[in-house]
Amino acid sequence: MRAFYSCEVTYPFVPQHVLDASDSVRASLPNKYCDPKVAADLYHETLDEYLVADDLGLNVMATEHHAGINSLIGSNPTFLGMIARQTRRARILSLGTLISLRKDPVRIAEEYAMIDVVSRGRLEIGLVKSGGSEMASNNGNPMRNEDRLWEGIDLISKALTHRDGPFSWEGKHFTHRHVNIWPGPYQQPMPRLWAATGDPRSAAECGRRGIINTLVLRGPEGTKKAWDSYKQARREAGLPPATRDMFGYAAMVYVGETDEEGMRIGSKILWFLNTSLKSAPQMSKFLPGAAPPEAAPQIYRSKPKVAKTGEATKMMLPPHQLQAVESKSAAHNAAALSSITAEQAVMQGILFAGNPDTVYRQIMEFQRRAGAFGNLNIIGRSGFLTHKEAVKGIKMFAREVLPRLEESNDVVHDIAE
Repeated sequence: MRAFYSCEVTYPFVPQHVLDASDSVRASLPNKYCDPKVAADLYHETLDEYLVADDLGLNVMATEHHAGINSLIGSNPTFLGMIARQTRRARILSLGTLISLRKDPVRIAEEYAMIDVVSRGRLEIGLVKSGGSEMASNNGNPMRNEDRLWEGIDLISKALTHRDGPFSWEGKHFTHRHVNIWPGPYQQPMPRLWAATGDPRSAAECGRRGIINTLVLRGPEGTKKAWDSYKQARREAGLPPATRDMFGYAAMVYVGETDEEGMRIGSKILWFLNTSLKSAPQMSKFLPGAAPPEAAPQIYRSKPKVAKTGEATKMMLPPHQLQAVESKSAAHNAAALSSITAEQAVMQGILFAGNPDTVYRQIMEFQRRAGAFGNLNIIGRSGFLTHKEAVKGIKMFAREVLPRLEESNDVVHDIAE
């Protein structure tokens, strides 16, 4: 199993009364509450954590968010460029650039090709669709968001692999007369692609394209549902069976010397869910394009008529009603996460915390319920968890847990079916 350590570079130092009074802690919270000197310390501490991970044989991962306390990484390629020069061994995962918000995917291809060359072929590219407050903070159009994602991935892939001079692109969402990036990527034909998506429809598209599908904080049931769709799509397309290296799971992780220490410090990471998810309704359930117009009445109700619909009944619903139920469910899930406890998070498979034996068992149990996966994305620091605590957790995981996960993978069949 490959493990990728990440830090969201969250900014928890905003007075609680300000957070309580704001309708959203993303996009609209004034940046006067962010002290650049404190932000500089956070950036440097995170880079130091990545160097520790690199020394210990872990890979590293960086995300991208905009205009909020949940993350100060507003430019993923910029941050990855620093990491590429400073690290020596680690695979570097971008998870990722919000491709559906960028006007020119060719520029994304240029940025990532350059990073891959600087790192001498250690980059892995994660491309994600955006939503919510990211739309507002990037002047994005939420309509046809997923269509732009897939076309953008196709254009980036061609830009990275084309070797015979300029080509033009005339797509539905992107037009480019002259594409000829210099340099091309270090890895041939191109770095491996990832996509962070959780709905079965998008997971199936990842399967058909051979893109690594990573699920973020979805728990074993939601993860299994998406991965089953991925595997089925490959079977239906006549493609080779999915192997475990095609799947990743992102969870909050903290390893302490004892269960008490692991849970006590690991619970600090939940700040990301308890505090930084707060978003105004115009950036969530009222966002245009998130669901078809005919589904809007269901989504906007505070108590939808089909709130208690079971899985069997869901299968009988027309598509617009099913999407309404799923959108409403997502809103309820976000609300539930805002008050989740560490114990509940462990039970739901979104936090792995405790001593080394406990964390190992939690991860293996998750695999038993969700399916085999070859990539663990560690959300390792958030909120008021300190740099010193983060470094200790990295060392404990790398020395006490990862070797056992790698050993267990050696005796598990590689086919994920």
